Amino acid sequence: MAQNVKIISTEVLSNNFFPLQKVGYEIQKKDGNTEELSREVYLSKNGATVLLYNRDNESVILTRQFRLPTYLNKNETGFLIEACAGLLEEDEDPKDTIIREIEEETGYKVHDVKKIFEMYMTPGSVAEMLHFFVAEYTPEQKVSDGGGLDHENEDIEVIEMPFEQAYNMIQSGEIKDAKTALLLQYARIYLFKGEKVFDIL
Repeated sequence: MAQNVKIISTEVLSNNFFPLQKVGYEIQKKDGNTEELSREVYLSKNGATVLLYNRDNESVILTRQFRLPTYLNKNETGFLIEACAGLLEEDEDPKDTIIREIEEETGYKVHDVKKIFEMYMTPGSVAEMLHFFVAEYTPEQKVSDGGGLDHENEDIEVIEMPFEQAYNMIQSGEIKDAKTALLLQYARIYLFKGEKVFDIL
């Protein structure tokens, strides 16, 4: 733990899916003075996400599903187009997580995934660290229709599309999911090389 930070209190506000805590802490500022603050923190599990790509066909596989928080914040349908993703089980290797999630969500059985980086996605309020992967797929690896697990209330549409179409959907606003945009930008630089690197900025 950082020497300039001291946790002084924790209060559980909710514990339905993951704990939501109000955390009081002291932190030493740059001027040497100590300040006492409190923040609400959602202690979600860490996760993993992957971009499935086929270099020969220049295609990618994404998913489409309903996301209630976006519906409550100006997303008229509530549906998002996203890269496949899931939460790590306790002590689970992120590679094992994403290989499992690929088959459950997309119906493809892959054995080789490459980790490219890991990031905090909402560091101001959510503790989750997200592990990012890419993985090649072939039509022969399709073993089911995918769609997620019924007991997890998943209802996922699997979408295969040309990479260029997916990439351009960031600029058009059809893709608004941060993890997916990051993976597609990575693919533009390292997998499907072109001249459009970060041209949406």
